[in-house]
Amino acid sequence: MTDPAPSPIDLATWPRREHFEHYRDVVPCTYAATVDVDVTAFVRALREHGRKTYPAQIWALATAVNRHPEFRMTLLPDRSPAVWDVVHPGFTVFNPDRETFSAVWVPYDPDFDAFHAAVTEALVTHRGATAMFPGPPAPPNAFDVSSLPRTTFSGFTIQVGDGWDHLLPIFTIGRHHERDGRTLMPLAVQVHHAAADGFHTSRLISDVEQLLAEPSWLGVG
Repeated sequence: MTDPAPSPIDLATWPRREHFEHYRDVVPCTYAATVDVDVTAFVRALREHGRKTYPAQIWALATAVNRHPEFRMTLLPDRSPAVWDVVHPGFTVFNPDRETFSAVWVPYDPDFDAFHAAVTEALVTHRGATAMFPGPPAPPNAFDVSSLPRTTFSGFTIQVGDGWDHLLPIFTIGRHHERDGRTLMPLAVQVHHAAADGFHTSRLISDVEQLLAEPSWLGVG
């Protein structure tokens, strides 16, 4: 599968040009946000429809990310900004025997049934993998998702050395926990400030929250 090349952003008309150039060149920085997402309805729907949690979580994240160009950004060879038409999720698969993980990816598909099947197959196929990258190389328009299903956290950051040109978001999912009769899921997102401001990240998180609060998409097919 080959996606179209990213589309350059018109700097002459882009409202965030000054912000982008400042956080790309003057003060390169990333920031992280960790939130507790209410997944009460999502967990109930998973049980009702017999869906697997991790593939569904990844689909919700990928769907939200693909709605917004600021989370599909990349740099062209001259370090000017461009936007991919679509980005695909890369995710971790744990090998319990070796206590290591592998990193794989699947193409994003807005059809949840098709995506759920592809991710489920990848999880089964690579559960016993011994290589860190056992599958086909990830494309440049792949963003990262990882899960810590045994740990609940209230804060999580990733330090990427010399990663100032990495504009795609990075997500980490934590273990569900109960509070005040609701089921909550820790979600951390790492964002490059050149690509997105707090407003954009808040909107992204809101989209994820809405998808998980209204999980009718789990019943398709």
